[in-house]
Amino acid sequence: MKLKFDKALSLVAIGVLSVIGSAQAAPIYEIVNIENFDLKGTIDGTRNGYAMAVNNQDEVVGISKGKKKLSTEDIAGGIIDVEDGISGAEEITYSVLKPIEANNFTITTSANAAEGAWTPTFYSLAGTTNPTDVGSDGELIINSIDTFFYGLNSNGTKVGAYTGVEKTLPYVGTSTTQKLWYYRDFELRAVAVKDDVEFSLSPPYTTYERAQSGDITAATVELGGSSVAAGVNDNNLVVGYGSTALVSSSKDRIDTCITSAQDTETDNPTPLEICVQDSQYPDTNNRRYILYQTRALVWDLNNLDDSGVPGRTELPLGLTPSADSTLIYTSQALGINSIGDVAGRSHVYRGGDTDKLYFDAAYWKKDANGEYQYNWVKMDDEVTNSIAYDINDDGILVGSYQKYIGGYLRNKFFTLDTNNPEQGIVTPNDFQTTLSDLSSKPKDINNKGQVVGYVESTYDKEKPRPKVGFLFDNNTSEFVNLNDRLVCGSKGYEQNTDGEWVRHQVSIQDGTGETLTYSSDIKIVEANGISEDGTIVGTAFIRKPQYQTDPITGNVVVGDNGLPLFKLDGNGAPVTAYLPRMVILKQTSGEACTTSDSVEEEPYVRQGAASFAWLFALPLLWFRRRVKK
Repeated sequence: MKLKFDKALSLVAIGVLSVIGSAQAAPIYEIVNIENFDLKGTIDGTRNGYAMAVNNQDEVVGISKGKKKLSTEDIAGGIIDVEDGISGAEEITYSVLKPIEANNFTITTSANAAEGAWTPTFYSLAGTTNPTDVGSDGELIINSIDTFFYGLNSNGTKVGAYTGVEKTLPYVGTSTTQKLWYYRDFELRAVAVKDDVEFSLSPPYTTYERAQSGDITAATVELGGSSVAAGVNDNNLVVGYGSTALVSSSKDRIDTCITSAQDTETDNPTPLEICVQDSQYPDTNNRRYILYQTRALVWDLNNLDDSGVPGRTELPLGLTPSADSTLIYTSQALGINSIGDVAGRSHVYRGGDTDKLYFDAAYWKKDANGEYQYNWVKMDDEVTNSIAYDINDDGILVGSYQKYIGGYLRNKFFTLDTNNPEQGIVTPNDFQTTLSDLSSKPKDINNKGQVVGYVESTYDKEKPRPKVGFLFDNNTSEFVNLNDRLVCGSKGYEQNTDGEWVRHQVSIQDGTGETLTYSSDIKIVEANGISEDGTIVGTAFIRKPQYQTDPITGNVVVGDNGLPLFKLDGNGAPVTAYLPRMVILKQTSGEACTTSDSVEEEPYVRQGAASFAWLFALPLLWFRRRVKK
C-alpha cells in the first residue's frame, strides 16, 4: 500500500528491516566497475568519486574530488599508489591573499570507454587540467577551476557548472611578503557540452549599474552573475537556475567597494575586484555578503542566436513579490521530461497567505499558448519545506518533503501524478508495511516508474543513521535496499575452496615491511540515476586502510623501504575507513547474496561539494566584477 499525505503518519516499532511485498520480484544487480575487488570509482590524484547520471547508451557522467597530501615525487615516482590508502584531504581554503585551488573535477565513463570498460576518465571542462598533470618544472599543475557534471541525455549532451579561472592583481599594502591579490570573474556558470562544443549558459543578470546621483559617481560593475545547469532532456532542453537581480543589501556592499576603490585619500585602496571577491567568500560564520534573486531557467540548445548563444526562458516564480520587498526569492529547475515538463522548487505563499512563505516542490507545464505555467505541489502546513527532483514522461514527479515525525525532523520521499494533481502526493512505504520515520530522498525516475535515491537504514534516534541506496517500483510499490539485491562478488566476497562465500582479504605491505590484511567491503549508499534498462549509478563506500600523516605538515609518513606507514589499532591491524566512490550497477541473472557476515557500519556523510547538496543552500551562489567609469 501507499500512504496518502493527508493521512496521519504512523511510526513503526523499532525492529529488523523487512522488505515489503515479494523481494524476489526486484532485479538482481552486479557492480560492473569492480576490478580485483576494488572500485574503479575515481581518477588518480583525487580521493572521492560520484556518479551523477547515466543515459540509455551506457554513458555516465560524474565528479571526482578531494586531493591527497601526496608530494609530486610520490605520485610521479610511483612510491605511493593513491588507491592503496586514505590520507587526509588537502584543506582547500579561499582567500584573496591565496591562490585559488580547485578540488572538483568532471569525469566520464562508459561500457565502451577507450581506457577500458567503466574506467573513469578525466574530462577537461572549461580548460581544466588533469589533477596529475605536471608542468615543465616537474611540479603538479595547480588548476583553479572547479567543474561539475550533473546531467546527461541519450545524445551524449552533458550539463553542469564551472567556476571562473583565477586572476591576479599586484598587491599593494602593508605586507612585505604578499605579492599578489587573487580573484575570478564569476563564481559559478552553467554549462552544456553538445557534440563536443561547450555552451556557457549565462544567467539573466550579470552586471550592476550605478547611476550618477549628486556626489555619487556612475559605475558599471561586471559581477558575472551565477547559474547552474541541473538536467537535460533528449530534445536538448537544459534546466537549471540563475541570477536575475541583486538584492538591496548586496547593492550597498558593492557601493561600499566602489567608494573604497575610488578613495584618493587612501594610500593603498583595495581594488574593486578584490573587495567584491572578499565579500563573496564566506566569513567565519559561513555568511556571504553578495546575494542574488534566483529563478528557474530553461535553455534551448537547438535555438541559437547569431552569436551562437542558446535561447533562455525564465520560469515564473510561485508568487509575485511586492515592489518594496527586500526578501530573497528563489526558484530552481532540477529535472525535465521529454515533452518539456519541468520539476523543481520555488518560494510560494501557501494558500495565498502572505504570512506563510515556504520553499516548496513545484512543476512547470506549458499552456495552450506554449507558455510555462507554475504549479505548486500542495503541502500540509506541518511540512517545513519540500523539493522535486525529477519527472518522467508519464508525468510522475518525485521529490521529498521535510517535517517532524516523532519529535525529529525527517525527509520523506513522495510521488505525484501531475496529470491528476488533485489526488495529492503519495508517500511510499519504505522497509515496513506501514510508513516509518526513516528519512529518504529520491534522485531520479525512468519511464518504467523505477525510482532511485537513498534512505536511512537503522532506527536509532540518537545516533547518525547509515544511508543506503534504494530502488522503488512505482507500479508495484516495491521498495528495496540495493545492497540486498547484489550478488556476493559485488559486496566484497569470494568463494573459498569449499565453495563458501567469505570476505576477500586484502594484503598490503607498509613502511615497516610488515604485510597487513583487512576485509574487503562495499556498500551502496546513494543511487543518483537510472536508465530505461534499469542501469543504476551512484555512490558506494569501499573500505580502505588509513595512512599515517605528519601532524604538522599533513604529509604521508614513508618508511625506510619507501612505502607509506599505515595507522594501526591496538591489535596491530590496519585502521580502516570508508571512501565514497562512483558505482555502476547492471542487472544480472545471478542470485542475491544472502551471506550474513558484515563489517561494522559507518554512517554515510555526504561530501558536500560533490553533489547537489551544496547547491541547495540558501542564500544562493556568488558573483564577480570589473568597473567601468
